[in-house]
Amino acid sequence: MEMKKTKKLTMAAMFVAIGVVLGNIIYIPVGVSKCFPIQHAINVLAATILGPAYSVMIAFSISLLRNILGTGSLLAFPGSMIGALLAGMVYKYTKNIYKASIGEVFGTGVIGGMMAFPVAKYFMGKEVATFFFVYPFILSSVGGSIIAVLLIKVLDKYINTQISTNEEK
Repeated sequence: MEMKKTKKLTMAAMFVAIGVVLGNIIYIPVGVSKCFPIQHAINVLAATILGPAYSVMIAFSISLLRNILGTGSLLAFPGSMIGALLAGMVYKYTKNIYKASIGEVFGTGVIGGMMAFPVAKYFMGKEVATFFFVYPFILSSVGGSIIAVLLIKVLDKYINTQISTNEEK
């Protein structure tokens, strides 16, 4: 069953609000670095619920708003948008949340991590190695992807339980 456009826009706005508010609040300390998984969880959730176009627009909106508010960096754009696109495309063609999560990790971690290099060098004036951002981007996207898969599994189980309970009445 296709979701109506108003519902999709409402859900997209909710994802953007959650991403902007929780983007810097929730993090997981990993050694000397911090993993900020919310953007990546939203990428996978949006990709599986709304599709690739919405997931990319949501990632862009969150990155833009966080930059305007001074809580994000320009590096959020390549990582989040490429991860959202890959997660959405993989889910669109496979209907598999695990593969969508792998698409998020590869898109954000590997491709987005390498695309962050020219952003850092030419727009931010930072001299870093080409693969400098790959490890932290992979780390963060793995954490977010795991959270998204767990949320989807719990919600799916809850919804199916509710449907079967309503059918018994």
